Amino acid sequence: MTGDPADIRNWQRRSDGITTSGKLEAHDPARLAAIGVRHVVNLALDEHPEALAGEGALLAAHGIAYTHIPVPFDAPTHEHVAALAEALAAHPGPHHVHCIMNFRVTAFFYLLDLAAGLPEDEASARMAMVWNPLEDERVPDAWRALVKSPFP
Repeated sequence: MTGDPADIRNWQRRSDGITTSGKLEAHDPARLAAIGVRHVVNLALDEHPEALAGEGALLAAHGIAYTHIPVPFDAPTHEHVAALAEALAAHPGPHHVHCIMNFRVTAFFYLLDLAAGLPEDEASARMAMVWNPLEDERVPDAWRALVKSPFP
């Protein structure tokens, strides 16, 4: 097994072993397979100009299962967060979850961490390592509303 491909945009390894990042490049599925990833969840839209075309097929060629949960950046919902939780529960790991910048991912894990009982300051610090939608004025209001409302 090789080391983490930390040069992938906004790469992170969570304490639970799940890895997260921004966009993937065509050579990244092999790198993810090399570190033992067995399931990838993509929260980005296929039509985003930086999306990896044919991502599911590229991952499958390396024996990695793929779940796509397209989350419009201007309209994230608790249903999207629930879909991520369900996808993680439905597939054996190790898991890698990504979008384009790792913004969607870290905000969703912030909510999942809170729901799992992680103290807010710890969950917030994890999210802020990549971004903080409560402080970033460029962020659509939908993100502030989402992270302020508790996930069931």
